[in-house]
Amino acid sequence: MTGLEDIDEVWSVQSSEMVFAGSLLGVRRDTLESTTAGEGPFDRELVTHPGAAAVVAVNDEGQMLVIQQYRHAAKKRMVEIPAGVLDVEGEPPLEAARRELREEGLLEAARWSPLITYQPSAGSSEEIIHIFLAEDLTESALPADFVAEHEEASLTREWVDVEAVVEAVLAGLVQNGLTIAGSLALYARRNANH
Repeated sequence: MTGLEDIDEVWSVQSSEMVFAGSLLGVRRDTLESTTAGEGPFDRELVTHPGAAAVVAVNDEGQMLVIQQYRHAAKKRMVEIPAGVLDVEGEPPLEAARRELREEGLLEAARWSPLITYQPSAGSSEEIIHIFLAEDLTESALPADFVAEHEEASLTREWVDVEAVVEAVLAGLVQNGLTIAGSLALYARRNANH
């Protein structure tokens, strides 16, 4: 290892095949050339995903906004931060985060900063998640063209102390990856400044 950072590297792909293409996700099989002498090509299946943007919104009291909504794959109403898929063509992650804060948090923020970017499942998915810190908040109405449906129609909102979220994460009570990454990143940033 040359340093504590991920290094860009691309292995040669002999062929690619879309095994499944859904409305959001897909599965692609890539046949890679081995970098080990004498070893033949090998296959890797990966989930194609456009990526996502999420928001840790912090109010004037230092609390963060959490929402709770049903997630069918988990069979739970999960504690989450406002987030959404980068499904608008050409929309930068920050604009997607602003949109999600309006739609899910009913808030606007005057101050934005990058908090953390990560790949939740780099061994099997192309998904990259961008989490932003939103501060100097004001209430906002839903955009006129937005209609909450499905899981979003029953989401709830609550302001919680960051330490309480971190305690719930460490106790295994909050298992949503975005919430884990966002709350721990905010907690680390706050404690690094003290």
